[in-house]
Amino acid sequence: MKDGALRTNGREVLKRVLSLLSVWALLLPVVTRCVAAETRSAANAHKPVVVVITIDGFPARALEDPRLPMPVLRSLAATGAVAKEMQPINPTVTWPNHTAMITGVDASEHFVMANGLIVMPPDGSAPVVEPWTDKEKLVHARTLYEAAAEKGLTTGQVDWVAVYGAKGIRWQFGEKPDVRDEIPNDLIAQGILTREEVEHFGEGSSPAWRDEVWTDAAVDILARHTPDLLLFHLLQTDSIQHEYGPLTPAAYASYAYADHCLGRVVEAARTAGILDRTTFFILSDHGFATYTHTISPNVALIEQGLLHRQGNGYVGDVWVKAEGGAASVYIRDVRRRAELLPKLKAYFAGVPGIEHVYTNEEARGLGIPDEAKSDQAPQIYLAAGADYAFSDDTNGELVRASSPKGQHGYLNTMADMQALFVASGAAIKPGVALGAISNLAVAPTIAKVLGVKLPEAKHAPLDEILR
Repeated sequence: MKDGALRTNGREVLKRVLSLLSVWALLLPVVTRCVAAETRSAANAHKPVVVVITIDGFPARALEDPRLPMPVLRSLAATGAVAKEMQPINPTVTWPNHTAMITGVDASEHFVMANGLIVMPPDGSAPVVEPWTDKEKLVHARTLYEAAAEKGLTTGQVDWVAVYGAKGIRWQFGEKPDVRDEIPNDLIAQGILTREEVEHFGEGSSPAWRDEVWTDAAVDILARHTPDLLLFHLLQTDSIQHEYGPLTPAAYASYAYADHCLGRVVEAARTAGILDRTTFFILSDHGFATYTHTISPNVALIEQGLLHRQGNGYVGDVWVKAEGGAASVYIRDVRRRAELLPKLKAYFAGVPGIEHVYTNEEARGLGIPDEAKSDQAPQIYLAAGADYAFSDDTNGELVRASSPKGQHGYLNTMADMQALFVASGAAIKPGVALGAISNLAVAPTIAKVLGVKLPEAKHAPLDEILR
C-alpha cells in the first residue's frame, strides 16, 4: 500500500509540475515581450532626439542686434554653437534650401528649383509651380528621414516642405494637412482644431494662426510620440518680410512671435522629460533683402514676339519664371535654343537691374542643375542686383519703381542672403563660435548625432561643435 500511495503521489506531483510547465510555456512569450519592452524603454531613455526648427527667411545679421526680442533663441545660442552666418544654396528660395539642409546636396543634385515642381503646360501657357508633387518625383536625393527610417528611427514633420507623400515619416501635420492623419486627429480630439479647420487649413487664415497651430502640432508630436527626428518649419517671418521688408518693426514682431513658438517646443521637451537628450538645430533657409524696383522679363518676351496673346493670357516657346532675386529662362523649343540663346543672353545683359546673365553651362558653377539631367534646369539664369527683384508679370513696364518690400532668391554670395545657424543641447559643445559655414554641413552633422549615414552629402559634419 505504501508503494501504491507513493506511486499515486508521484503521479500527482508530476501532473502539477507538468501543469506549471504548461502555464510557464504560455507565460514565457508574454514575459519575454515585457522584458524586451523594458529593455527597449531603457534604451530609448538614452537615445538622442534631434529637433530641427527653421525660421523662414530669418537673416543672420538680425542676430547681431542686441535689441532683438528673441530670448529663447539667445539662450540656446549662449549655451551652444552659433555661426556668424550660414550660406544657403542657389536659388536662395525656401524649398531648395530646406531640401539641401536634409540631404547635404545642392540643387544640381536634388533638382528642386522652386517651391514645388516647375511644370510647363502643353498649351504653351505660363509655367506653374506645383507644390503638392510627390517627394519621389520632386526630390532626387536621399534624405535624413529616409536614412533614419532605414535604421529603425522615427521622424515627425510639421510644415516641412518637399515631403508630400514621402516615405519614412511617421507623424506629420503638413502645410496642407490630411484630416486622415494621426496628428490632425490628435489636435481635433484636444479641441485645438475642428475637422473643418483641418480640411480648409490655410484658406484665408493669418500666417500667425497657422504658425500657432503648427506649433501645437510640433508640441503634440514631441510630447506624445517622441520621434528621434522632428522637422518643424515656421513660416510667418517669410510672409511678413515679403510684405514689409526685413529688419522693419513688422519683421521684428514676427521674429518675436517665432521665438514664442520656439519656447513652446523647448518647454514641451522639458515637460516630456527628454530635454537632457534633445539637440536643437535652429536654422533659416535664407536671408532677406529690401527692393524698390521690379523687373518683368516676360514683358520683354512679348515685345520681341516670343509670347503671343491667346484668350486672357499668353502662349509661347519661351517663358521666364521669377524667383525674387533670380529668374529662370526656359526655351521650350529645343530646335530654337541655338538661335535664341545668344540673342536673349545679350538682351538681358543690357536690362537695368540685371547684374548677371548665365547660360546653363555657366550656371552649373552656381549649383544650378544641368539641363541634360533635369527639366527643372533653365537655359538662362538671371540674377538681379541689389534693390531689384523679378516678377512673372506680363503687363506694365519692363522695369518699374515699386514701394519697398522684401525678397530673397538673390545669389547666395549676397550678404543679405546669409542665414541663421544655432545648435544647442545634448550633443553640442557650449560656447562654440563658428565663422561662415555652408548649409550643406547641416545634414551630415545631424546624421552624425543620430548615428545614421548620408554618404552622398558634399560636406563633412561640423565635428568641432559636437561633444
